[in-house]
Amino acid sequence: MVPAAGGRPLNRHRPTISHRQDGVALLTVLLLVAVMAVLVMSVLDDIRFGLRRASNAQSMAQARWYAMGAETLAGTRIEQLMASPAATAPASEWSGRPMVFPIEHGLIQAQLADASTCFNLNSVAEGAPELWQRRERGAREFGTLLGNLGIPAHRSAALADALVDWIDSDQAPGPQGAEDEAYAHRRSGYRTAGTLLAEPSELRAIEGFDAALYARLRPHVCTLPTADPSRINVNALREDQAVLLVMLTDGALDEASARRLIRVRPPSGWSSVEAFWAQPMLAGLPTPEDTGRIDVRPRFFSLDTRIEYADAQFVSSALLEYAAGRVHLVARRWTLPE
Repeated sequence: MVPAAGGRPLNRHRPTISHRQDGVALLTVLLLVAVMAVLVMSVLDDIRFGLRRASNAQSMAQARWYAMGAETLAGTRIEQLMASPAATAPASEWSGRPMVFPIEHGLIQAQLADASTCFNLNSVAEGAPELWQRRERGAREFGTLLGNLGIPAHRSAALADALVDWIDSDQAPGPQGAEDEAYAHRRSGYRTAGTLLAEPSELRAIEGFDAALYARLRPHVCTLPTADPSRINVNALREDQAVLLVMLTDGALDEASARRLIRVRPPSGWSSVEAFWAQPMLAGLPTPEDTGRIDVRPRFFSLDTRIEYADAQFVSSALLEYAAGRVHLVARRWTLPE
């Protein structure tokens, strides 16, 4: 501290008002810069994520179009197949074999299979929307199928009744079935469908169908968009599907004989339904006029498609029907069957 003129000391280090204002202004500017930097980073993040979302949406849309293109290609292949003698040949040459097609920035993997080798779960009912009722033959066939898969008779009857009650339009439960009241008291209450099943996985919501049973039953059942009984393509049956022949004959043909019958199938397949029923081991069994459930050509086809395009992975499944010389799309789902 240095004395000033007159003896009064001066403080050389005390800031003036101007200096204090300059410091406040500098802090304000720095704060604004920091806030603006945060805002700019936030905007840039939004722009970056928006561009990524737009790119993903574009890739998914393109992959979806590729999946529908695969359906068109499969339809052309089916029409060619059905117009050739190979229509009655065993389906092992093409059914279930993945086909891979390279595309720009990815690939398409399509798997076409004969969907005429299964029991139509919807055939346990007959009628029309809002008027569905029990079809005795269908319920009996389903019980026979369950029995040949190792399910005891009393449980098979209960499962068949539960399936019928799930589809039929009334609220009167079968002898061992279950209607809305049985499901409403569950922890997450729900009601019966009162209409045809859209896919086999619905079985898991029905009384009595647990995961183990569903896994055992799934390879042998399907849900066609009609309640008509399935027409089994015997030229596409594998030995592990022999239980379907046992089912169609109401157990008159045992599983061992059914497997042997599939093994002796001609290399080019049976040329007609009559040729199939003319086999010696089928002598005395119901004729085609009695059942009307045998066919030697496929009618329904399943198509599973997997698309890899850019950063997108896309799956779809479709049910195709060949009728009147054309292929028709029956159902499409943006998922693979379970």
